[in-house]
Amino acid sequence: MIGYVCLGTNDLPRAAKYYDALLKEIGGKRFMEFETFIAWSAGKDKPGLALTKPFNGKPATVGNGVMVALGVDSPAKVDAMYRKALELGGTDEGPAGPRGDDFYAGYFRDPDGNKLSFFHMK
Repeated sequence: MIGYVCLGTNDLPRAAKYYDALLKEIGGKRFMEFETFIAWSAGKDKPGLALTKPFNGKPATVGNGVMVALGVDSPAKVDAMYRKALELGGTDEGPAGPRGDDFYAGYFRDPDGNKLSFFHMK
């Protein structure tokens, strides 16, 4: 249902370096790139994640209450991706761990302040 999610950035080269390193851990590769926009996906029929400088030329800001959740195949992968996100310069928004019986997630903010999560459901 979701084709891709787009996040704003004020420093595309810095943000691209962060996401190149982070998303390669789950098979993400750039599939589209322009001067002000870069998108990654793990495959043709998989959802994508994109970064952009705002079209209107105003500074990118973080949406309050907005979060992108990226599914992975195990709780161990959640742990690894959460650690990688922080290692690359992200900040903690809730450590990786169980949230109820069937949901396991770790929450972080990227260097631009966008909130994301890696999660696994049983």
